[in-house]
Amino acid sequence: MSEKVRTRFAPSPTGYMHIGNLRSALYGYLFAVKNGGDFILRIEDTDQNRYVDGAVQIIYDTLADAGITYSEGPDKGGDYGPYMQSERKEIYMEYAKKLIEKGAAYYCFCTPERLASMKDTSVSDSNGVTRYDKHCLSLTQEEIEANLKAGIPFVIRQNIPAEGKGTYEDMVFGEVSVDYKDMEDGILIKSDGMPTYNFANVVDDHLMRINYVIRGVEYLSSTPKYNLMYDAFGWERPHYMHLSPVMKDAQHKLSKRNGDASYQDLVAKGYVKEAILNYIALLGWAPKDNSEKMTLAEMAEKFSVDGLSKSPSIYDEAKLRWLSGEYMKDMSEDEFLRRAEPFFAKTEAYGKYDLNLLCKLLKTRIETFGDIPEKISFLESFGPFAPSLYDNKKQKCNADAARTILPKLRLAMEGWDDYSNAALYEKLVAFAAENGVKNGQVLWCLRIAITGTAVTPGGASEMAELLGKERTLARLDQAIAWLA
Repeated sequence: MSEKVRTRFAPSPTGYMHIGNLRSALYGYLFAVKNGGDFILRIEDTDQNRYVDGAVQIIYDTLADAGITYSEGPDKGGDYGPYMQSERKEIYMEYAKKLIEKGAAYYCFCTPERLASMKDTSVSDSNGVTRYDKHCLSLTQEEIEANLKAGIPFVIRQNIPAEGKGTYEDMVFGEVSVDYKDMEDGILIKSDGMPTYNFANVVDDHLMRINYVIRGVEYLSSTPKYNLMYDAFGWERPHYMHLSPVMKDAQHKLSKRNGDASYQDLVAKGYVKEAILNYIALLGWAPKDNSEKMTLAEMAEKFSVDGLSKSPSIYDEAKLRWLSGEYMKDMSEDEFLRRAEPFFAKTEAYGKYDLNLLCKLLKTRIETFGDIPEKISFLESFGPFAPSLYDNKKQKCNADAARTILPKLRLAMEGWDDYSNAALYEKLVAFAAENGVKNGQVLWCLRIAITGTAVTPGGASEMAELLGKERTLARLDQAIAWLA
C-alpha cells in the first residue's frame, strides 16, 4: 500500500462494549498493525440523550484490558484532535455551511407538526418508508435569512439527488449500488447545533486522515450518502470495509440494547480474556491456515481481508468456553493461581484448603474461572445424600457394597499417616486386594462418601488429600451413619 494506513474505532459512549463493537475495534487494529499503519480512537458522543456516565472510561479500560492499543485518542492526544466529537461542534457547523454553499445541503425550518403530518402524504421511497419532501429546498435566500434573523429553529439537511445511483467498491462485499430515490435528505446538523453521526463521521474521518473505514454492515447502504459529501467537498473517498453482523441466533443480532453479553460480562463470568478476544476475531474471519488459538500478535500477522465472511456469524458460547479452557491448560501454575484466586475468594472454602492443590486439580477440569465455586461447593456443603449415589453399574457398585466396604476402609484409613495423593492411591489399591474387591469399587465408594457428589475435580485419593486426614475420617463417619 503506497499510502500509510489509518484506521479508527469510533464508539458511542452508551454503555458496556458489546461483542460486535469490540470486533470492529479489533479488526481495525489488526488491519493497521498488519500494514504498518496507525489505529485511532475517537469518541462519538454527539447523541447526548444516549450518553451514559462512565461509558468513556469503560471504552478505555476494555481496549487496554484486551491489549488493543491506539496511537491517538482523547486520553492520548495526537495531531488531529480533539478526538471527542462533543469538543468539535464548531468544526461541523463550519463544514455544514460549506455544503450549503455548494448546494449539497440546505436549511430546514419545518416544525415537528409539519413533519408529523407527512406520514399522511404519499411522500415515500420504494420501500414505502415516509421521507422528507425537500420542502425547504425551495426557500429563497431572503426567506432563509429572515428565518435565521427571527431565530426560528432549524436543522441542516443533506440534499440527495432526485435521480441516479450511488456506487462504490467495498473491500468485503464488492460493488455496492443504491438508488438515490430511496434515500432521504437526512439531517446533518440538529436543532441543538450538534451534528448527526452521518455528518460528523465524514468530516472527522477526512480531517483525521482516516483512509480505511471499518464498520458494521448496517452502514453498507448509507455509505453513498457519505460519498456524496466527500465528492461535494472535493475530498478523496476512503476505502470501506463493512463487517457482517454477529448474531445471537438465526434471527436476532447481538445487541447491548437487548442486554447481550459485553466484554466486561464475559470477563466477570471468568472467561480467559485472551480467549474472549481470540474468539471475537473468529466471528466473521478465518485465517488462511485455519488456526483457532492465536495470540494478538499472531492474529495481526495472519489477518487478511479475503478471510472476512459476507455471511453473519452466530455467537456460540460453547465454542468460547472450549477456547477459554484451552488457554487455561497452557497457563503456568502460578499464572492460573493469580487469575483464579479472586474466584476462590468468593467461596466459603477460601483460606481453608491448599490453594495450590486446588488449582492443580482444577486447571485442566474447568473452562472458565466462574466454574470454580460450583466445582468446589462440596467442600463446604456436605450433607445427607441419597444412597443411590453409590450406584455405578460400570464399577458394579451400589449402596450395599458401600455398607460393606466403608466401615472397613474407615478403620484402615485411621491408621494411615501419609495423606498425599500417591501414597493414598497405593494404599487404597492394596486395601482392595486385601479385601477381595475391585479397585473401582473402593475408589468410587470413598469418593462418594467424602464428597457427597458424583462429579468432583479429581479422584478419591485426590479428594482425600485435599480434605486432609481429619476431615476425611469425619466425613466417612457421617457417610457410614447415613447409610445405616
